Amino acid sequence: MTQDELKQAVARAARDYVVSHVPEGAIVGVGTGSTANLFIDELAAIKGRLGGTVASSEASKKRLEGYGIEVLELNAVVEAGREIPVYVDGADEITARLEMIKGGGAALTREKIVAAVAKTFVCVCDQSKLVQTLGTFPLPIEVIPMACAQVARALGKLGGQPKLRAGVVTDNGNAIIDVHGLSITDPAGLETELNQIVGVVTNGLFARRGADVLLLATAEGVRTMTR
Repeated sequence: MTQDELKQAVARAARDYVVSHVPEGAIVGVGTGSTANLFIDELAAIKGRLGGTVASSEASKKRLEGYGIEVLELNAVVEAGREIPVYVDGADEITARLEMIKGGGAALTREKIVAAVAKTFVCVCDQSKLVQTLGTFPLPIEVIPMACAQVARALGKLGGQPKLRAGVVTDNGNAIIDVHGLSITDPAGLETELNQIVGVVTNGLFARRGADVLLLATAEGVRTMTR
């Protein structure tokens, strides 16, 4: 199977997961990226059973609304005391412990916020994203623009090679610095350490709140792994 076919298969599996695990009328959290886009396409077929969605980016919001799927503001959902039983999103890398690197699409902060609110985080990706040690994929860091030079210097002291992602502005109006050359043996510890650097909004390690379920597309079919 091609990578595109694997992504399509796991998007269908995620739709089926929603049908079997999420009550009708519930709110579904929706991530960002190529596999999340395919999941949105699949949601169109079951939009009548959804009570709405919460999107982790303006791009996903636009795609959902293009199918006539209601997109709710997260603050309004929380203030109303409503739950998000599931959040579905991809990953740039993931381990068997369901720790991830995310942020290739520059939506890491909003992704991390929606994931924190959701009861269950379902990661959807193909087998190429499953790794033993995180760090081959450059680690994205969202940074307040005036702090880019200061943050890059601090990141260099940690042993990585920071590089500003040219021409990219996040939905929050910030910059992205990608850190190359890391071998991340303590994802949760590094996640905490990076967040202490002044000027960092958040980083692309999803270890302290990793995925609860991984739907992994392989040539033999979609595997389900749980934390």
